[in-house]
Amino acid sequence: MANKANNDIRVRYAPSPTGHLHIGNARTAIFNYLFARHNKGKFIIRIEDTDTKRNVAGGEKSQLENLKWLGVDWDEGPDVGGDFGPYRQSERKDIYQKYIQELLDKGLAYESYLSEDELTKMREDQEARGEMPHYEYEFAGMSEEEKAQKIQAAKDAGVTPVVRIHVPVGKDYVWDDIVKGEVSIESDTLGGDWVIQKRDGMPTYNFAVVVDDHLMKISHVLRGDDHVANTPKQIMIYDALGWEAPKFGHMTLIINTETGKKLSKRDESVLQFIEQYRELGYLPEAMFNFITLLGWSPVGEDELFNRKQFIKIFDENRLSKSPAKFDQKKLEWVNNQYVKNADVSEISDLVIENLIVAKKLPENPDTNTIQWVRHLTELYMPQMSYTQQIVDLADIFFDQPEVLTDEEQEELANDDARTAIEDLRGKLEKLDRFTATQIMAAIQGVRADTGVKGRKLYMPARIATTRTMHGPAIAEAIELFGRDAALKNIDKTLDQMK
Repeated sequence: MANKANNDIRVRYAPSPTGHLHIGNARTAIFNYLFARHNKGKFIIRIEDTDTKRNVAGGEKSQLENLKWLGVDWDEGPDVGGDFGPYRQSERKDIYQKYIQELLDKGLAYESYLSEDELTKMREDQEARGEMPHYEYEFAGMSEEEKAQKIQAAKDAGVTPVVRIHVPVGKDYVWDDIVKGEVSIESDTLGGDWVIQKRDGMPTYNFAVVVDDHLMKISHVLRGDDHVANTPKQIMIYDALGWEAPKFGHMTLIINTETGKKLSKRDESVLQFIEQYRELGYLPEAMFNFITLLGWSPVGEDELFNRKQFIKIFDENRLSKSPAKFDQKKLEWVNNQYVKNADVSEISDLVIENLIVAKKLPENPDTNTIQWVRHLTELYMPQMSYTQQIVDLADIFFDQPEVLTDEEQEELANDDARTAIEDLRGKLEKLDRFTATQIMAAIQGVRADTGVKGRKLYMPARIATTRTMHGPAIAEAIELFGRDAALKNIDKTLDQMK
């Protein structure tokens, strides 16, 4: 039975526009998307751009375009609007200010006037004493008069305050995590009163995210394991404002199978951005499939599913408690399955792009070239893990060597090679249609005429027509070279035979 619409389930993916879409972020988006779609809820995109120093030009555009490429769509967001906007934090400053003022008025937050130099010295002194760096209450033991004098002195010195929230002493923050089960973190481990508003007036992440999630009626927060430490701070804000927190779920880290270490953006041994895979000619359906199985598993042994199937079977209770292993070879295998079963036109379009980038084709290939690439694509589709591999796989069609290798010369050294090649030349020249079927018939005709067979026939024929002893099926390869190029190669080979 189909699930009824569940208007209470609202989840979000909230990227910072600080760079391109990373595999880990894509996974977060996909899991939230599947959870919303499976439960007939809403999926929201929110841009968390309050850290203006780290924002990069085109960061938001890259996030949204690459999500769309993966096949993810959303119900509300900066590009589609919705009833709970604005959907960029930089446009919500007045909203945050209202709730910061509420906490100030309640005495749950206060203006902090320590300068950056004073904060640095505080940390250095703590480290010298062997303590973990933490904020020490700057007004400890002061009377109201002394406190007022200290604040005035800071203002006179030009110090712009931040706003900090009072952290309750000795309180345990406990939540039932969708993935991890019960998690408990003591308030005393949070590093003291923390900043909810920066000197530039913008809220900090842990404050803004709570206000946004509450006002946007977010019911579940599914995110990476690296956010666990943020959760008690966020629950603290929910408590201070008298709001109910959403249900949290923290997905396990993704590790590099080769190194066993967390997938880090600094790890250059593995490609980590969706855009890089697009450029290599990976298919969006394959990427969606592979990423969904990073830390989530379906019932049964099957590994290949389309997006609709994933939506139907997605169950948040099957999110793994163990680290997800990013296996590049597995990704190549998954993509190869999709390439083999894809429409030739889709793959040949990607192949053309790859060959243009590699300068093997002109910028705007003509109709005949496009048709030729389609045949080339059909020939190599079964073995391509991603379409950029065509540049190396099909190099024999673009870069013919002037000189044969010693190994190739050795193959041509047998007594029958010249006879077979010359006979083949005559037959290829006379073919009515230069197709793989007729070419193979011509090769078989050489065998009938000369008695040369097996390797002694096929290897000289291959080397003479394609100028290499390696390549795809011989008749298909010769057809792709075309009659003129094949005959030219034969003549050059006959001239070079020892």
